[in-house]
Amino acid sequence: MKRIHIAFNHVGFVVKNQVVQRVLTSGKYWLGFGEKLELHDKARPEFAPFVRQYKLDPAEKGLLFVDGQFKQVLEGGVYTWWKNATAIAVSKVDTRVLSIDINGQEILTKDKAQIRVNFSVRYRVLDVVRALLENKEHEKQLYMLMQLLLRTYIGHMTLDEIMEKKDDVNQFISSEAHVQAASLGLEIQFCGIKDIILPGDVRDIMNQVLIAEKRAQANIITRREETASTRSLLNTAKLMEENVMLFKLKEMEYVEKISEKISTVSLSGNGQLIDQLKQWFVKS
Repeated sequence: MKRIHIAFNHVGFVVKNQVVQRVLTSGKYWLGFGEKLELHDKARPEFAPFVRQYKLDPAEKGLLFVDGQFKQVLEGGVYTWWKNATAIAVSKVDTRVLSIDINGQEILTKDKAQIRVNFSVRYRVLDVVRALLENKEHEKQLYMLMQLLLRTYIGHMTLDEIMEKKDDVNQFISSEAHVQAASLGLEIQFCGIKDIILPGDVRDIMNQVLIAEKRAQANIITRREETASTRSLLNTAKLMEENVMLFKLKEMEYVEKISEKISTVSLSGNGQLIDQLKQWFVKS
């Protein structure tokens, strides 16, 4: 006697005296004296009329049900079974990172402002058995979970708090969703607010507030520059009052600036050019 094992996707032919005695599917068996085993892959073309086949992509996992009973988790690959009265079913799921958008969620804030929020979630299936066997339509349950978290958190904040603390909203919802999504067999990779859409009248009011704030800031800057300029003139005046030579230099500087805008100036001799220029500008 010899103990043999036939793999899941193979079929064995027991041969004795060059005659096939029996056909064995996957499992463990004993071979009798003088019996030999020939193994064949069920995927061979000549077996096609007698087998049923199911394919899982490399990024997919599946649950195998035989006669309505869960048997095992299937990895990516090709699986074949004999065509018989046994009921075979496979539920599959994509294990790659997926995304779901929660758009147009109308939420009433703490200060009674009606806003619409667009939210995005990235996740992946971590526990296939929990996602497919213990929960029905885990995608819809995740969608509802994110809706409730958004409404619960944002509903306790004012509009100004929401606009100023978007990162806090994302962080809170992400941490809460990570814990609750585990019961669905899911892992939250990232979630966050994409857009906050305000009603038209609220948007107009906020624009007016923004314009008023910018004007106030501009006025402050203008006043600051005027104060600095006045202070500079005062310091210059004090210096000129104490130093006659500096006063004369400043006077000549202004004469030079005025002269640049005059095409022709006629002066007589007598060696008092500066006094003549001074009298001429005073008359002008």
